[in-house]
Amino acid sequence: MKPCKNNTLGLIASVLVTFLLPQACDSQKDYAVKVDGKNLQLLFNQNLHGRVVAKLGSLPIEIGDYSPCDFIVVAGTTQRDFSFKESKKETIDDAIGKGQKHTLVGNSAALRKEIFISLYDDFPSLAVFQVSYTNIGETELTVESWTNNHYAISANGKTDPHFWSYQSGSYESRADWVLPLKAGFTQDNFMGMNASDYGGGTPVVDIWRRDIGIGVGHLEMTPKLVSLPVTMPDSATAHLGVQYNRTQTLKPNESLTTFQTFVAVHQGDYFQTLAAYRRMMMKKGIAFADPPTTTYEPEWCAWGYERNFTMEQVINTLPMAKKLGYQWATLDDGWQTAEGDWYLDKKKFPNGDADMIAFVKRINAQGLKSKLWWSPLAVDPGTDLIKHHPEYLLLNADGSKQNISWWDAYYLCPAYPPVQEYTKNLVTTFMKTWGFHGLKIDGQHLNGAPPCYNPAHQHAYPEEAVEKTPEFFKAIYETAMSIHSDAVVQICPCGTAFSFFTMPYMNQSVSSDPESSWQIRLKGKTLKALMGPNAAYYGDHVELSDDHDDFASTVGIGGIVGTKFTWPVGAKKDSKVDLTPEREVVWAKWAHVYHDKMLPAGRYRGELYDIGFDKPEAHAIQKEGKRFYAFYADEWNGEVELRGLESRSYRVQDYVNQKDYGLVQGPTAKLVVQFNRNLLLEAVPE
Repeated sequence: MKPCKNNTLGLIASVLVTFLLPQACDSQKDYAVKVDGKNLQLLFNQNLHGRVVAKLGSLPIEIGDYSPCDFIVVAGTTQRDFSFKESKKETIDDAIGKGQKHTLVGNSAALRKEIFISLYDDFPSLAVFQVSYTNIGETELTVESWTNNHYAISANGKTDPHFWSYQSGSYESRADWVLPLKAGFTQDNFMGMNASDYGGGTPVVDIWRRDIGIGVGHLEMTPKLVSLPVTMPDSATAHLGVQYNRTQTLKPNESLTTFQTFVAVHQGDYFQTLAAYRRMMMKKGIAFADPPTTTYEPEWCAWGYERNFTMEQVINTLPMAKKLGYQWATLDDGWQTAEGDWYLDKKKFPNGDADMIAFVKRINAQGLKSKLWWSPLAVDPGTDLIKHHPEYLLLNADGSKQNISWWDAYYLCPAYPPVQEYTKNLVTTFMKTWGFHGLKIDGQHLNGAPPCYNPAHQHAYPEEAVEKTPEFFKAIYETAMSIHSDAVVQICPCGTAFSFFTMPYMNQSVSSDPESSWQIRLKGKTLKALMGPNAAYYGDHVELSDDHDDFASTVGIGGIVGTKFTWPVGAKKDSKVDLTPEREVVWAKWAHVYHDKMLPAGRYRGELYDIGFDKPEAHAIQKEGKRFYAFYADEWNGEVELRGLESRSYRVQDYVNQKDYGLVQGPTAKLVVQFNRNLLLEAVPE
């Protein structure tokens, strides 16, 4: 950080401020324009390079140094410098709310740049950007890309790691969405396809250190093929931004306007950036329905028997699922002849529809609701659907079919109306004819689609397939809910970073094939930020968690428990998920805990704890005046902090093991505890 340089007293003051808080300095006048909001400042110098200042504590904190934050690439040359010419401010009152709009203007040799920045009263820690570039020269310009909200965040102190991050790209590796940064790290977080069937995501990234954080993203109403690169080139600095690569020509006097983007500042972790993004998108028109109570009911899934299940195996397990407190039974992959056709397998359903209808009735007779696994948008080679409707296929620019590697299948085009109509008719068959009450919609390819070049579809532009993917899921969701008003529509995009634009069209999210208990918890925190604090989040089969039995990671964060156990022992040869008598005791205990507390119906308080820097890892839920806390560590012997209490006394108990920790006093209380793996506490007001 540069010292303040007004005068001798200013220099002395700068030394004191630098000693007390190395990233704070507001008296220094080294800017040409200051855009001042309640919780953040945006400073711009004479070249319209910018820096972000957070005003969340007693002193402002400069998050990084000046750098080109909004720039453009023309004919291979990056235009970073625009000489500041003028600025103006006006009052606004639009769909998002009341606030102030600032316009900054600068010129380069051939371009005029206008930066439009909106600060809203209801979003004091966030600034909305849109940038326009106008060709003021006499020749055409070839624009190759633009970047908005590119910022550096400087390391502060000796913490290891210096930074944690939220990454929103979807990759075949199925990496953690929340991870510490190390020198040399780089990830593009491209919102398009990063493998043949892995793509899409939520267009937000975030980097934070112990005292402050910064997030950026776009605010368009449909998916866009942007990148949100996160890098840490050295040990002292990390970078993030929003980048759009697309070649276009600007004739003289023509303008290019970027997508609407934003920058947000926060203390704590990324949760607040995502929650603010969700609120703003709702102001812009994206709506979320309240989850029906059925979405909170735990699920047994037949996937323990895998694709080669027998109907006898599934039916014989239903009584045990009911006994243990599970309320849904899911028929998983293997009931169909092929993806795309979705005919019933004659070996399992020799009488066709009649057998499936009878099977659903047997589930219901056990007092369970029925859910059906399904993987739309996939069609296998050689199916009747391809033979009769080859025009349904999504085609690449060279005319080839887009492969879905996991299923050995091809993509259907989600934006093609006949595909949507065919899909709605399948939902009607599943839920009206056969009688299923819910859908488990599965497959990483569902998180996004590539551009479609099929001439039969007459797309206005190939990216329609990308942008209209949410419409495809809207058709499914609305059809299902019209048949059963309390249907459960679960979308499991298998390890990908969920697309925010699809979220309004599911009422149950899922940890989607977690590779660790850590992923169950971080995905739960992320999805409750994006879908709401009482969103229905299914922790997936407990057998996928650490030690294959970590119910605590789902229960403690307000998730819905589930399992894929096989029963009785030996019902499936070489089963690794048999419900042994020993496991039955554990499964029964956690089902009781789940039903007793029903934490998904509470308000998840993701703003109270930092999932990266706070040790032990902690989560909190508020429900009916009570506070519930979950702490996680391999081993812990020391102090934990109970945050978010009212200024009153609470009695604290380990509600899993019935251990009394006595009385504590709010608003923040400390306890000395010892535990392995997890500790789940309930604080009840006295």
